[in-house]
Amino acid sequence: MTAVIPARNEEDVVEHPVRSLRDQVFEGDLRIIVADDESEDSTAEVARASGAEVIRVGPRPPGWKGKLWAVDSGLRAETARPDFFLLTDADIEYADNGAIQALVDQTNRGFDLVSVMVRLRCESAAEKFLIPAFVFFFFKLYPPGWVASGRGPAAAAGGCMLIRREMLERIGGVESIRDALIDDCALAQRVRSAGGRVWLGVCELPIRSIRVYGAAGDIRAMISRSAFAQLRHSLLLLIGTAAGMSITYLAPVALLFAPDRVARALGAASWIIAAALFLPTVRMYRAPRWTVLCLPGIASFYLAATVESALLYWSGKGGAWKGRVQDSAPSASH
Repeated sequence: MTAVIPARNEEDVVEHPVRSLRDQVFEGDLRIIVADDESEDSTAEVARASGAEVIRVGPRPPGWKGKLWAVDSGLRAETARPDFFLLTDADIEYADNGAIQALVDQTNRGFDLVSVMVRLRCESAAEKFLIPAFVFFFFKLYPPGWVASGRGPAAAAGGCMLIRREMLERIGGVESIRDALIDDCALAQRVRSAGGRVWLGVCELPIRSIRVYGAAGDIRAMISRSAFAQLRHSLLLLIGTAAGMSITYLAPVALLFAPDRVARALGAASWIIAAALFLPTVRMYRAPRWTVLCLPGIASFYLAATVESALLYWSGKGGAWKGRVQDSAPSASH
């Protein structure tokens, strides 16, 4: 197996995935390649000192997203044709030495692409208030049972993806999705289209992101970076999303002020039901349980970030990450 870690200015975190992967116990060998994507800090030195092989990513060709070009560079550095590639991010720590074996065991159940929604950091006040909702909304879009069954949309979580080499070659490598901003779901769709099976799950093992979102603005930037791309840059889908979020989460609060008693009761019931559905995710992240009652406000935050994502796209500033703008309307570049 070969793990490929794209890294751009990640000196603060990159040692964690490398060291934790070196500690894994499973049947087979593991080669760890860090693709240093034009970092301006000590990413390469830290990764090398932690035990990884480091390659320097060359200039990015037109039409490629930065992360995918880095991943492709790492994949091309491997000539031994391993059975699996682990595509993982520079902020992901595999805190249990059996994590990789658990992923391999899942592929042995007949899946070609296995990914997990890693446990996101949830320590700061902003994280405790907003991060559980990120997971909650994600799995509403992509229920794991539907993904695995093949009936629902194909999806993956890009922080941790294990893919069979044969399947990756069959779909034409990551070059086949080179222009995708939401690369994980694009990869899952390619695998599904090629007749492969995709599994997406909630992480029960301690595979976790250590990236810090200390303030609400950091989380807003994370959402706005790709939310409009998720909507395929469609104004119609943006309007539909705004309407759906408003009806589902904001209308019940508005109904509490209606003059009709039945309307107020329906509003209260809807609010309580939404809170009850949200509670398991809040408990999983050990966030304050009272935050379930704040779901309408949290939904408003996510909706505002989605609208901001569209505005950034139209203004030529979308998809910003580590100093790169990667998602802009064609008209914005003129």
